Amino acid sequence: MAPTNHEPSRVARLMLSRHSLELISCTPLQTLWAGYGHICAITARATTPEAATRLSTLCGVESHGVGTRYPLILKLIAPPRGRTGNEEDEGHLRKMFSYEVEQVFYSEIVPRLGDTVAVAGCLASTRGMAETQDEFQGLMAMIMVDLRPRFPVAGGKRSALTPTQVHGALDWLAGFHSASWNLLPDTLEAYVLPPLQESRRRQLGQDAGSGLWLNGGYTYLETRRTEYDALVQDMESEWSDVLCRGSDGDPMSVAEMAALALSARGRPMESYIHGDVKSENLFTTTQGNQVAFFDFQYVGLGLGVCDLAKLFTCSVPLEMLADVQEPLPEQLTMQEGERRLLEWYRTRLLEGEASDRYTWDIFQRHWEVALVDWCRFQASWGFWGNTEWLETRVRSILHDPEWRAWLKSDISSR
Repeated sequence: MAPTNHEPSRVARLMLSRHSLELISCTPLQTLWAGYGHICAITARATTPEAATRLSTLCGVESHGVGTRYPLILKLIAPPRGRTGNEEDEGHLRKMFSYEVEQVFYSEIVPRLGDTVAVAGCLASTRGMAETQDEFQGLMAMIMVDLRPRFPVAGGKRSALTPTQVHGALDWLAGFHSASWNLLPDTLEAYVLPPLQESRRRQLGQDAGSGLWLNGGYTYLETRRTEYDALVQDMESEWSDVLCRGSDGDPMSVAEMAALALSARGRPMESYIHGDVKSENLFTTTQGNQVAFFDFQYVGLGLGVCDLAKLFTCSVPLEMLADVQEPLPEQLTMQEGERRLLEWYRTRLLEGEASDRYTWDIFQRHWEVALVDWCRFQASWGFWGNTEWLETRVRSILHDPEWRAWLKSDISSR
């Protein structure tokens, strides 16, 4: 349990009072990964007409003046004792930086996304408050709109979505990726580096990253060297040799080249990516055709196909990707179902844009690289989802000499 001064109800009451709101209830929903805090459902009541107006606008509901009650979500970060202050623990640093990134996303990016992308609005955040207000010392928390009244169906953990929900998820991702094209800054200086690099930068007193991740996604290779090194040594895995060793005189392995090809460098199709796309990180409408994602700890720069790679592997029914009437072969090229889903996404991504911003040929190559990169992570961490489909697709990609030639050409042009 968190220390007394980090009790969720106390934190919620303290934060709400700053906005003329009174806490009515605080109900724990879940504990954050590895015991790093809590997510709670809270109910708040407006104590002034101004507070009622503001919160009704944020929640998208009609205001009934003073006394109106609103459903909200508290996300409270309280690391386990013994984990704070460790500047060499990559896992701990990754988590803490990710919560900083999420606060930046909700406070600075969400208000600029517009109404076409369903994301929870943020009522309050402790970001920057500890520097000026003693009662917020050591606290990291956010209070956001509860999405469930508008999107009442929660995605199940490691479960497949319905076809309607899949298309709803693709629509949301295309809308989010394309909307972010107008939000990207001119330079990369403010982005947060991989955890150990960012930690060293801060220890040296240099300007710390205060934005989103420079490379979005929690599986980015530079943040997963421990798992990658374990895969290198795993002689029983077929992926150790084909992904982790250079060939034909290449100084880098295929996995390292794939990660480099996906990293941000200012290409016109780069966008913000969610970074952890899966069924348990979304809500849908009752019909399933509209989706809202949450959990933006790993949002940052990248290629949208990286979000698709995890979605397709972990949350899309296999029959939407390949013919399940027959056993999958050892190698599998793109099937019609997979192509239809990719074309659905790309069409919506490029609405109002010139098609040459992201040609199908380049899009397909990026998609193949994203599958290889995602397979690298799963092979080092543990496979789940459409494992057999992912492996058959990646074997086919790796055996394509034209793909290998394109990959080498792409990274050499950086």
